[in-house]
Amino acid sequence: MAEIRLKGGELDGLLLHYLSEGQGPVTVLLHGLGGFAESWRHTIPELRRHGRVIALDLPGFGKSGKPRRAYTLTFLREALDAFLRALGLEQVRLVGHSMGGAVAACFAVAHPARVERLALLASAVPGFPLRPSWVYRTMSLPGLGELLSRLITRRICATALERCFVSPDAEEIRFFVDHEFSVRASVEGRAAYLSLLRSLKDDFTRHAEGYRDGLLRFRRPILLVHGVQDAVIPFAHAQQVSQGLDLATAKWLDRCGHFPQIEHAAAVNTYLTEFLFEPASR
Repeated sequence: MAEIRLKGGELDGLLLHYLSEGQGPVTVLLHGLGGFAESWRHTIPELRRHGRVIALDLPGFGKSGKPRRAYTLTFLREALDAFLRALGLEQVRLVGHSMGGAVAACFAVAHPARVERLALLASAVPGFPLRPSWVYRTMSLPGLGELLSRLITRRICATALERCFVSPDAEEIRFFVDHEFSVRASVEGRAAYLSLLRSLKDDFTRHAEGYRDGLLRFRRPILLVHGVQDAVIPFAHAQQVSQGLDLATAKWLDRCGHFPQIEHAAAVNTYLTEFLFEPASR
């Protein structure tokens, strides 16, 4: 795993960890809320055959820095922008999962010319109505969220992850729970998680129109992949995004929960490879 420390501006000194494999056209993978770069372990080996793949630990997660501040989509977008510029990357393909899809969409709206293609897996897409599950609504409550986050154990974390899959795999659950658990459970990790969870409300309400208009103006190809049985980001949200953006490339996966890149890895790898690297039909 590599790391880079940003220089200059409000992000000066922010440490970002990332994985980088392969050579050629660059695809950047953005994990979901509470995730980390290694959660793309079933995706990276396939995509690196076609180019360079970078999986980033977003600020506040994994081994990246966790400064005490407000974690908003704008902050994460700016951190991604600074990260790409520090690596000398002007244009990339973006793939986002869940909250990482929201960051990817936010970046595409702000910097459309820098995103060659945009793939959204089980994503929360700002600009379209989304009602979070009761778990996230409860965790977002001030005070109560802090209390509950201090009580989370490995067992509770595993139980929460199991509901994200139609057919939970014990090895996958164990990997997610054990990877950097102490970091996620730290004061800084909990604070970043809760801050981002709470900030998303504005992006899906007050700022919704701006995001929707920006995505409609985004003239590059967009791929949407979503599990029909997703208990975290409802399938209805993905359908609204597909209809609202009039997407020609939408893939619905039956018997699939919130992690299509894991539960249906082979199919999703095929979708991504075809979408990211084959010439767009005109």
